[in-house]
Amino acid sequence: MPVFVVHEHHAKRLHFDLRLEMEGVLKSWAVPKGPSMNPADKRLAVMVNDHDLACAGFEGTIPEGMYGAGEVFVWDSGTYALKAGSIGAGKLEVVFRGKKLKGVFALARMSGKEKEWLLIKKHDEYADRTFRLKTVKG
Repeated sequence: MPVFVVHEHHAKRLHFDLRLEMEGVLKSWAVPKGPSMNPADKRLAVMVNDHDLACAGFEGTIPEGMYGAGEVFVWDSGTYALKAGSIGAGKLEVVFRGKKLKGVFALARMSGKEKEWLLIKKHDEYADRTFRLKTVKG
């Protein structure tokens, strides 16, 4: 079963990095407002460079002067299953089995955009309309 990780990344601006193990790497999206369990929330997810699988468990500080400088924490991790779609088609349905992210999510490329996607929680038993994002580093 492939793994996923969500890194809480305190760089120039706080954001969350969603990473999915695919094709021997971690396909990655920067999610400025972080993932939500509320189906009403449509979160921008900007596709960024692939990362090495070894980065999945990384926590620590990226030094000043390096790309992504700042503190990094694992906000959530677990396994996932691809329910439907492909990156090439610009649409994925993913079932997350994490501590915080559970159930079905859609990742859909925005029309006419190359790197901009939307991350949306699907209506299922794990959907939570009262969800409030909590960071590791308050």
